[in-house]
Formats: sequence, C-alpha cells, structure tokens
Amino acid sequence: MRLEVENMNKETRILIADDHPIFLLGLRQVLEARQGYKIVGEANDGTSALERIRETQPDIAVLDVVMPGLDGLEVVRAMRNQRHKTKPIFLTFYKDQDMVQESMELGVQGYVLKDSMASEILDAVAVVQDGMYYFSPALSSMMVKRGADGKESGKSHVYISDLTPQERRILKFVAEGRTSKVIGEMMGLSRRTVENHRLNICRKLDITGIHSLVKYAYENKARL
Repeated sequence: MRLEVENMNKETRILIADDHPIFLLGLRQVLEARQGYKIVGEANDGTSALERIRETQPDIAVLDVVMPGLDGLEVVRAMRNQRHKTKPIFLTFYKDQDMVQESMELGVQGYVLKDSMASEILDAVAVVQDGMYYFSPALSSMMVKRGADGKESGKSHVYISDLTPQERRILKFVAEGRTSKVIGEMMGLSRRTVENHRLNICRKLDITGIHSLVKYAYENKARL
C-alpha cells in the first residue's frame, strides 16, 4: 500500500525541445496543466536538448524532429549510445513513413503530430511513461500499409541516417540544386568523385535516375 501511494505521488519529469519559441511555450502550458507533470528543462536546438537531458535525466523527452544543430533522430541516437533511460517522444508535422519507421527502430516510443489535439501529447506522455508506445491515430493506416508493403517486398529499408556524413552533405547540396562540378569545388573533390558518390547514394536509397535523386533530396532537405 505504501509503495502504491509513493507511485501515485511521483512526478513525471519532462524535458521539451523545439526551435519555435511560441510552440515551446504552448507545449509547456499544456503539459504543466496536467497534475503530476513537471517540466525540468527546455531547449531550442538538438545540441542543447542533449545537454539538458544529461544534466536533468528526465523521465520523458518531447523532441521536435527538425531542429538546428542535432535533429531529433540524432539526439535519440546519442541518447541510446550514452545509455540514457529517458524515454523519447517525437512531436512533429512530418507524416513520412520512413521517418516513423526509422524512429521506431531507434527506440522512439511516441510519435505525435503537431496538428493533433493537445490531449494527444498528454495521452502520449502517460502511455510512454507506462512503458508502452503511442502513435497519433492519424498515422495508423499509414503504418499498417507500411507493414504490409514490407512483408510483400521482403526488402530492408535504408534511410538518410544510414548514409555517410559526406554522402549526406552531397545530398544536401543536391537539394540546393548544385551541380556535381560546383559540389566538387565546394568540397575539394573531383567532379567524377562527386558523381560516384551520387551513384552510390542512389544505390543505397534504391533511387533510379538523377532526376529522382534531385526530387528525393528536395523533399527530404529538412532532414539533411
């Protein structure tokens, strides 16, 4: 009985990170309105978020996916490498299938869309704190389809985070519309070397054709 009372009175310590000050303020207000939730840290970029997580050791970290410095995926990857016990939840506008799948593989336990009801983030924190997984209902049909497609194809997926740092940098320049010659000049590489990198990126991401690579790079430039 005594243990049950202690558990009921225990606060859930939360860190929040988002590069939009107004959204960050709103998130704090929503979470602090729930009894038992305490904000122990805030951050406006991924690097600061990771530092705050080290300092405060929160129970939950609610992270934006796209932030200056380290992005949400990189923060979670660092958390896993450093064996932090903090449970991550992503709060984002992105409904990308690859992003959701990659998040799950990294150990993200909650994925909430920013255009969802405020109650969803409260539900997500409660569910994740109990050791379970929470994903916005709007993602359900997409995730079911993803699972079915994966079973049918039997193929393993490769993500942007699987590219080397140099390949990601080249892909970022491709997203900016730069040619192989210009990229080579900027990186101190020959044009042929850059083109070989581009071909390797296409092979890894299962992309066919230069135009498809440019389209992919542009659509995913926020993650580069």
